[in-house]
Amino acid sequence: MSIEESALQAYREQLTCNFQQLDLLFGDCMEEAAASLSEAGIKSYLEGASLVCMIGRGFEPVLVYLEEMPQVAARLGEPVLGLVSQSVWKISRTPNGAIILPFLQTLPEAARRLGSEQQLVRYIDMLLNMLERTSSSIHGGQATIPSPGAKEYLQQMPYLLNQLSLEGIRNWTEYGIRNYSNHPERQKDFFSLQSADSRAMLQRERHGTLFADHERQLDLYLRALWQDKDHLVPYSTAFDELRKPIPYYDSLGIRLPDVFDDTESGVPGIDRYRAVLAHIAAHRRWSHFIFADNFSPFQRIAIELLEDSRVEYLAMQQYPGLRQLWLALHPVPIEGECDPEKESCIRHRLAMLSYAILNPHHSYRNPDILDAVAQFHELMQAGETSTQAIVPLAISFIARTRIQNDQAPNVYFKNTVVEYRDDNRHLWKFIEEGDEEEQFEVERKKIEQEPLNTLPPRHYPEWDYKTQTYRPDWVSLYESLHPPGDAKLIDDLLTKHSALAKQLERILDLLKPQQYVRVRYQEEGSELDLDVAIRSLVDFKGGATPDTRINMSHRHDGRDIAVMLLLDLSQSLHQVPEGCEQSILQLSQEAVALLAWAIDRLGDSFAIAGFSSNTRHEVRYQHIKGYSESWNDQVKARLAAMEAGYSTRMGAAMRHAGHYLGKRQAEKKLLLILTDGEPSDIDVQDERLLIEDARKAVQELDRDNIYTYCINLDPRADEYVSDIFGKQYSVIDRVEKLPAKLPELFLSLTR
Repeated sequence: MSIEESALQAYREQLTCNFQQLDLLFGDCMEEAAASLSEAGIKSYLEGASLVCMIGRGFEPVLVYLEEMPQVAARLGEPVLGLVSQSVWKISRTPNGAIILPFLQTLPEAARRLGSEQQLVRYIDMLLNMLERTSSSIHGGQATIPSPGAKEYLQQMPYLLNQLSLEGIRNWTEYGIRNYSNHPERQKDFFSLQSADSRAMLQRERHGTLFADHERQLDLYLRALWQDKDHLVPYSTAFDELRKPIPYYDSLGIRLPDVFDDTESGVPGIDRYRAVLAHIAAHRRWSHFIFADNFSPFQRIAIELLEDSRVEYLAMQQYPGLRQLWLALHPVPIEGECDPEKESCIRHRLAMLSYAILNPHHSYRNPDILDAVAQFHELMQAGETSTQAIVPLAISFIARTRIQNDQAPNVYFKNTVVEYRDDNRHLWKFIEEGDEEEQFEVERKKIEQEPLNTLPPRHYPEWDYKTQTYRPDWVSLYESLHPPGDAKLIDDLLTKHSALAKQLERILDLLKPQQYVRVRYQEEGSELDLDVAIRSLVDFKGGATPDTRINMSHRHDGRDIAVMLLLDLSQSLHQVPEGCEQSILQLSQEAVALLAWAIDRLGDSFAIAGFSSNTRHEVRYQHIKGYSESWNDQVKARLAAMEAGYSTRMGAAMRHAGHYLGKRQAEKKLLLILTDGEPSDIDVQDERLLIEDARKAVQELDRDNIYTYCINLDPRADEYVSDIFGKQYSVIDRVEKLPAKLPELFLSLTR
């Protein structure tokens, strides 16, 4: 709408702001305001702009307010005009006046994402609270030093609003304030999303299916179905706004988005990950590079699409269920929707071809599409195919269907992007390097990497007793199978302690279950249950459905225990205690061998693992014996090769041991920890931090009905061990007695 000159002049007089640039833009701003606001709203609008002008921060804040606030008010209601101007005034009365402009610039996105005045009030309150708590003073009292992370915080706010709920942003903000209020540089890194801690917390609060939560599951999916052991490397889709990254693989691993939302059609995020991995795995198995120099851009696009269809066809021959998954994610281009007179339809035609190949029940009638689909299936049914074999079909399709307007700059994109497919950079090599290579991050040198024998890391939180909060995904734990040694060494140790073994054997005989209990109503069992069998026969003769559970079995009436023996394998085990000829490691080895022999004689389910750590980024967890393994030469060989090194980050190792122990079906679950010192690591300065984290881990295990008991070899252990385990510990002062004491302690705990 057009405003009369007299009315415009009257509005200008209400705005008490004298910047010369304002007169050039005021008319346009008022036309938009008049179209969006009531007369009372316009008055609040001009009063707010006058207040913003009075703070003395130049012309830009006034301009942003005038340009953006009509749309914000139209979306959320006119009361937000006064709310925003008053908030700007409050900020100007603090040392943080420099962030007024970025604050105003976040408001359009905040209004769009938050959707209500109430939510905007909460958003502004959250910001003001953050400024108040992170601003500081030299001598106390009124704050004089601005918040070090406020500018970065507001710069990231549009991204945060798109990734998290307002509650999620508040939680993320609270975490940053609590943990970094006394560290200006680290605070800036946190609020600018540069620190690993910041991104980990963001992932925790984020919606959708997070790669970090399903990395192990996806890695095992890739290994089990495709026998592919390559690394999975997540990337963020948030930091490349102009050109969104898409999945791909190179010499360093398979790159996947760090989060997938469920689709509108109901496909879960985890299935989207599986679809991407299946497509990439098919490429890695059946695709080979070709030289790109002799092909036009359109021909390359067609070759890539038909090669995508070829490897998917081969994958579906092996796993037919993939068709349903890929069909659910493949866009469905509508025939005739693209107008070749107005826009380039090359992508639309190729997307139709791709969908027609994937879906035998498509409804397309285009003869070129139908002919290409028939040729594709004829080629695939002829026998083994290759990437090179698909090239003539792609070139022929482009030659038959290409029209002049395919060169038009206005390209039709609707329903043409197949999001589960990778970018096909692996298909191309160039004889002569040109501009095309710049987009591929070409590896100039071949990087040879040693194969890892470990599973992907499992991330565990760590308890911060100062803030009384968890640090999410703080510890990276790598588990592996302990390398083997000479099993004869363990047999020699058992022979050495044969006298002790005989004493233990007498105790074991008393502890072994002596009586059997019948378990009736079994479909399979060791004996026929005559009572039930006769009753079933009578039912059968009478025309009723007989009970098929006519067998019975027997079980011992007694012990139902699952045990996890967790060994501290830190560097200090190499020490030789005073008065001993053996190191703590050697004594531990003997004690564990005797204990394992005793538990095996009892028939209890048990596992053995060792742990050590080299900062929070590398906690090593090594399996020595699994629950499904018997006490055999393979297990003895791993125990014989037991070595010590690094530090003792106990909490993460206990949580991981509890993860396995918690899955056992047993009435009693015992986690037995053998250590020679307090929890510690080289990246932790506060001695209490890891002690409190281990204490928290014990509490978590207790909630899961796992009984935790510590056997400590440190004479000073009384100073800290009760803080962690309460009364559930024993201190063995004379380490040389460990081989005799450890089995006795176990037996006393499980009577």
